[in-house]
Amino acid sequence: MTEDRPRHPLDPLTADEVARAWSLVRAQDGLGSRVRVVSIALAEPPRAALYGPGAEHPAERAAFVVLMDSDARKTYEAVVSLTRGRLVSWTHVPGVQPAIVLDEFFECEAAVRADPGWQAAMRRRGVTDFSLAMVDPWSAGNIAIEDHGVVPLPSEDANYSPDVAGSRPDLRPLEIRQPEGPSFALDGHELSWQKWKMRLGFTPREGLVLHGVSYQDQGRDRPILHRASVVDMVVPYGDPRPTYFHRNAFDVGEYGIGTLANSLVVGCDCLGEIRYLDAVVNDSRGGAVTLQNAICIHEEDYGILWKHFDWRIGYSEVRRSRRLVVSFVATVGNYEYGFYWYFYQDGTIQLEVKLTGIISNGAVMPGETPPWGEIVAPQVYGPIHQHFFNVRLDVTIDGPLNSVYEVNTVADPPGPENPHHNAFRAEASLLRSEAVAQRTVDPLRGRFWKIVNPSVRNRLGQPVGYKLVPGENVLPFAGSEAAVTKRATFMTKHLWVTRYDPRERYAAGDYPNQHPGGAGLPIYVEDDATLDNAELVVWYTFGAHHVARPEDWPVMPVTYIGFALKPVGFFDRNPALDVPRPEGQACGHHAPGGCE
Repeated sequence: MTEDRPRHPLDPLTADEVARAWSLVRAQDGLGSRVRVVSIALAEPPRAALYGPGAEHPAERAAFVVLMDSDARKTYEAVVSLTRGRLVSWTHVPGVQPAIVLDEFFECEAAVRADPGWQAAMRRRGVTDFSLAMVDPWSAGNIAIEDHGVVPLPSEDANYSPDVAGSRPDLRPLEIRQPEGPSFALDGHELSWQKWKMRLGFTPREGLVLHGVSYQDQGRDRPILHRASVVDMVVPYGDPRPTYFHRNAFDVGEYGIGTLANSLVVGCDCLGEIRYLDAVVNDSRGGAVTLQNAICIHEEDYGILWKHFDWRIGYSEVRRSRRLVVSFVATVGNYEYGFYWYFYQDGTIQLEVKLTGIISNGAVMPGETPPWGEIVAPQVYGPIHQHFFNVRLDVTIDGPLNSVYEVNTVADPPGPENPHHNAFRAEASLLRSEAVAQRTVDPLRGRFWKIVNPSVRNRLGQPVGYKLVPGENVLPFAGSEAAVTKRATFMTKHLWVTRYDPRERYAAGDYPNQHPGGAGLPIYVEDDATLDNAELVVWYTFGAHHVARPEDWPVMPVTYIGFALKPVGFFDRNPALDVPRPEGQACGHHAPGGCE
């Protein structure tokens, strides 16, 4: 996309726009000489500016800037109109610590290496070449020297490169060919595939953002999501000892997972007929940084979509499922997180997070096995921990006004209507207010949540809707008085529902770094707003529970976690009936089997 092409109001900022935004902010009077630019991102227009009265006029392009004046120890927020070329607002935000920028990690490492106390501690461990020691900065606490005793270094080499690990010789090439190109179309940041349409955004804090997700049906694009992204995550560790208890990383809010996105490589991170989008973030001095190939777009075969063989007449129909994949991968210290949005031909949306990388390990004394983790290699310890993600779904199921129901399956009591003791049914309960709509998963009750539009009915007279289907999940084991629980209260409930408010963007609040707790969702729901037939935001928390194992060392295989949004009454019938048979395959009449 050329820089002079007209920009959609939801397109992410270009490098030129980042530079323009900072030049306008930097001219502000009173800033000190040591200013850290935390983030420069699109100031997204609210729903009303896009869909309300007068929305036919293009919304202006604007940037939202967060910076810290280190001399004054003050955090500021600024909004800049790129359309009008001027500063719109300038706000001091007292009492907050903004997210960490990369420069601070490097400066912290340099300060530690230069400290005589740290150098003496290294010498006690037989380390005299300080360049061989890795300094691992974390957001929690202050710099101080705490030495809790010398532990001998594990003796085994943990290098996982092929020259050490070897390479099996019997893996033959697997090729994915699409000689006519992919079935999706990418026009700038607008993506269309099959009957799906959406616009792709990117922010330094969240990474990939989906805007305006819709599905074409009955001659129109039917909206499903106004906006969707992973807005927060936290990784609480379960070891209470001095060198571990502070490990509670807020990877989105404290570090900016978008800033840490990888440049992806064909055939390695993504396989097939790939299209990429670059992402633009900023450095700590306000300069634009382009992350090449940050977003990957491709198609995948996904097995059977639907099938039936009528054995009475020997008639078979089979269709293969294909899904669209939109993804990005971020490296946060030792861990890699891959965020994969899948779109299916039957109207299903899925988010899958892939966790890999290196566990946050530690050395132990020979023969020692701490109770708060597992030994993964001789004298190498992996502490038990959890990864909680929160996704914000700005829902617009066939229109702006929605309601949410909790659906549980219950067994009918024995009686005249249940003489055989086999009856059970699904019961739906309206979540009428924000206080009620704080829920946890219950697989033993088949629990899911249904988001409906009460004003739109399908041909059966039912309100159209989508259901949120939980995947694997867990609750935190940290106690209610733990600092991480107070700071990440969002992880104590799997479902939160709030009235739409464009100011309420993050589950742990705007500034979780060094925040004592209580921000974000606990504040958003204090007014207990009514939710029935209203503009809604659904927040879903899902957690991966990681008890380390030897197979996770020295680099862990991918662990998968996520959830799905599936249509329930949104369509009048199976929307994938018209998917064509695989070309050249006998998957139709008198084809008993085959094509699976």
